[in-house]
Amino acid sequence: MKIDVITLFPELVDFPLSQSIVGRARKNGLLELAFTNPREFTEDRHKTVDDKPYGGGRGMVMMAGPVYKAVKKVSGKSSYKILLSPRGTPFSQSKAAFLAKKKRLTLVCAHYEGIDERISGFVDEELSVGDYVLTGGEPAAVCVIDAVARLIKGVIKEGSLETESFNEGLLEAPQYTRPSVWRKLPVPPVLLSGNHKEIEKWRKARSLEITAERRPELLEKTGKDR
Repeated sequence: MKIDVITLFPELVDFPLSQSIVGRARKNGLLELAFTNPREFTEDRHKTVDDKPYGGGRGMVMMAGPVYKAVKKVSGKSSYKILLSPRGTPFSQSKAAFLAKKKRLTLVCAHYEGIDERISGFVDEELSVGDYVLTGGEPAAVCVIDAVARLIKGVIKEGSLETESFNEGLLEAPQYTRPSVWRKLPVPPVLLSGNHKEIEKWRKARSLEITAERRPELLEKTGKDR
């Protein structure tokens, strides 16, 4: 998969995605990240990409022109174009799975007070990573790319993905490792029993309990009983 990122600050996306699992995916050719700066498409010597908002207000707004030219240059017909925005559709595991099936993505990162509204007509979708405001779209792009990349075939062993949170619409059951007793806190005996049927039963029950306690709305979506 190739992901093009339109950003004024490529290092904010490139560095955190150069480490660990995603970093290895890039080195192994499973994922290609490319960065394009809208400043490359400005028409003045100061490389201006923002201006004061019409109608007044604080802050500066990114101009549509440079962003549009950047998107047009890097996005082929097959590229699925996404504008990262706090007012977009909430990002989810199911959305990550949908995007992981694409061969090419283009992520547009806003900055300052956002991008001229007219650019929204040239993307396929607006996505939000949560109900809060970031200083720019770059941290959101890292979240989206990380979630999508790990679903690309070959990046993570398929069996490891099956028990993760949200895979079945529920939160993941607790995990433990050695030692079996730590600070007088023991590992649940069933996990030491070797009885895989009972272990699976326990994990499903705990998954339901934790989801009901912390994210009850997920149970309503999946239709599972508490």
